[in-house]
Amino acid sequence: MITFSVFTYIAWFSSEFLLNRFLRSNSTDLRNKDQSSLLYIWITITVSIALGVYISSHSNFPISMDLWIEGFGLAMIWLGVVLRLLVIRTLGPYFTVDVTIRENHRLKTDGFYKHLRHPSYTASLISFAGFGLALNNWLSFVVVFLPVLFVFVIRIRIEEQVLIEKFGSEYLDFQKSTNALIPFIY
Repeated sequence: MITFSVFTYIAWFSSEFLLNRFLRSNSTDLRNKDQSSLLYIWITITVSIALGVYISSHSNFPISMDLWIEGFGLAMIWLGVVLRLLVIRTLGPYFTVDVTIRENHRLKTDGFYKHLRHPSYTASLISFAGFGLALNNWLSFVVVFLPVLFVFVIRIRIEEQVLIEKFGSEYLDFQKSTNALIPFIY
């Protein structure tokens, strides 16, 4: 019988796989702006998760001695997945997994975007933090979360350069009024 944790991991991976498969730029979009960042994100995620799982099964640095930590981590994964899908839905046809500007692209500054410039990455980070917590190992948490955070920050810089090129002062003003990724911090 499949455990809830395995089901959660499969659902999380499947959602990302489907997004990656179906929400790419097309021939009418401004292309080649990605600078291979999507590839670097996938490599970083794959290595970080594999290394995090390996470390958690070969070392003992528990975050908590209580059993609730795995359940809390799994709940965070689900929260991140649901939030990410909601953010993607609110961005609608302008969301792609690769960096691009769509035809008739409009700058989104309401909803989730009223508070953060990149809420989809924030939602993903919630899932990665949840995965690290579910492994219940401090070292695994760090190995999973920090590299993903780092590669997302690099990707944000690439995206923001493209958005500045497209929207100019409108985007620069938006940058001044909102945080990029983490509310009240960054």
